[in-house]
Amino acid sequence: MPTRNTPLPDRLAALDWTAIGGTLDAQGVATTGVVLSPAECRQLAALYEQGPGFRSRVVMQRHGFGQGEYRYFDRPLPETVQHLREHAYPPLARVANRWQEALGIEQRFPSTLAAWLRVCHDGGQAKPTPLLLKYGAGDYNCLHRDLYGDLVFPLQFTVLLSDPDQDFTGGEFVLTEQRPRMQSRAHVVNLCQGEAVIFAVNERPVRGSRGWYRTAMRHGVSTIRSGQRLTLGVIFHDAA
Repeated sequence: MPTRNTPLPDRLAALDWTAIGGTLDAQGVATTGVVLSPAECRQLAALYEQGPGFRSRVVMQRHGFGQGEYRYFDRPLPETVQHLREHAYPPLARVANRWQEALGIEQRFPSTLAAWLRVCHDGGQAKPTPLLLKYGAGDYNCLHRDLYGDLVFPLQFTVLLSDPDQDFTGGEFVLTEQRPRMQSRAHVVNLCQGEAVIFAVNERPVRGSRGWYRTAMRHGVSTIRSGQRLTLGVIFHDAA
């Protein structure tokens, strides 16, 4: 269980990124084990009700996204969020570049988050996208993709801040894979507090009998049966 005694960048560096990358290649989704302590989770979750520090709030049912709400952080990002975004990016960029090569896409992602964000900002995508999501009983998130412009980093890093043993029931993370000429496949991921799920936000390469092909990915959250569920979504591309 992580504590504040181990700096967050060191915890992230200690993850088995080779194994995580292999699972992402094979499944399009992987978990990290616990990366944030309960105290860090509570501290981030408490930010939701504070006014400053956010650039916008979205009520899902107003847009047909589901039920629940979320808030996008403004700059400067909270230190924990910045560390997660900055230090998870490099190993995930290596996975993303493998996927680009497999799909025959020329674009490659820089090795650092700062360099990638410069690309986003030069392309007109300058609004920060990390967000906190809040769900209550009966809430859910429809299957969707997190695309905010033409520039897209293909992986997202999402941390469960609530404790499923105490704070809520239901609310599983769901990922679907729409395979060409085949029925869709679903992944259901149960997380513990402080654990992250990493997943494909749009599409991923899958090797078939005739080479690589694209498979479309969508993610969401099943209905919360009771309690309240808060999560932190770390998206690596900024928004237009």
